[in-house]
Amino acid sequence: MIQLQLQQKEELESLIRFRESETKLGEKITLCDSLDSLSELTQKFVIFGICEDIGVQANYGKSGASNAWNVFLNSFCNIQVNSYNKESNVILLGKITVSPDEEINEKTDRNILGAIVKRIDNKVAIVVQRIIEAGKIPIVIGGGHNNAYGNLKGATNALGQALNCVNIDAHTDLRLTDYRHSGNGFSYALNDKEGPYLNKYGVFGLHKNYTPQYVFNFIEEHNKKHGHTITYKFMEDMLFPNAQLEAFSDFINTIIDESFGLELDCDSIASFPSSAMSPSGFSLNTTRSFVKLLSASRYCRYFHICEAAPSLANSQQVGKALTYLVTDFIQNNDGNNII
Repeated sequence: MIQLQLQQKEELESLIRFRESETKLGEKITLCDSLDSLSELTQKFVIFGICEDIGVQANYGKSGASNAWNVFLNSFCNIQVNSYNKESNVILLGKITVSPDEEINEKTDRNILGAIVKRIDNKVAIVVQRIIEAGKIPIVIGGGHNNAYGNLKGATNALGQALNCVNIDAHTDLRLTDYRHSGNGFSYALNDKEGPYLNKYGVFGLHKNYTPQYVFNFIEEHNKKHGHTITYKFMEDMLFPNAQLEAFSDFINTIIDESFGLELDCDSIASFPSSAMSPSGFSLNTTRSFVKLLSASRYCRYFHICEAAPSLANSQQVGKALTYLVTDFIQNNDGNNII
């Protein structure tokens, strides 16, 4: 079963670490009783989680992305309400949960996993579409990068045009479309017979060592047919931290001039617990700067953080990192400087 579970007040209160003379965000944040009621609320941002890692497992990755939402929520609801962090612009919607009809393990046929991912796609697309149609910005936490497809499909259906996308990622996720998994969400978004759901696509921080040649060939052929719509910037070409923010600013110019989505794969952050963790990548602080820069654009339609794979040992730190990224996005969006 794949369903949207709305956030319940009782569960949220059980996570809050109450302290005298302090107000935590979870005490004040707005909850929602249905997707239909979103349009009646004045808040700008709608946060929800995707609790699945089936797409990652189908792509031979490390499981754990299904736990990202829980560690995020535990941290996010305990940040302080103050003059910089205000609850007045955020709705906490809930989470999409996935309960397969049969047990999933390493022996499960990849086509079976792919079929489940397609069902997840449909649910994610519906939720994202409803949020954007209500005039709000979805902030999506968790799951594998297979969910980029659902994000793009939902946003495209809501806006009536294919979205551009900035993907901060060590990988293109333009693998073959033999079956659905976390490595081909953008391939499907480009080639879907009901789409496309993706227009201009930029991958920032791509790792040369983990990109198959056929992907480079595909990009070259695609750009010949459709104009120079797929771009990438290698991590290896900007190893000096001081050059990364300037390179990012230059890279995004031709992508963010119309409606776009922001995708952040946590494997782009050095040594971040993720489904494809790498010792090489951007620092968390640099990544936060990327998010702040993009969130200031009036054309940013959604923000998705994916592939974080926390364990019991590092759950607190992962939750805090995800929270920093979300609050950076909210505080800087449209220059409002409020949550």
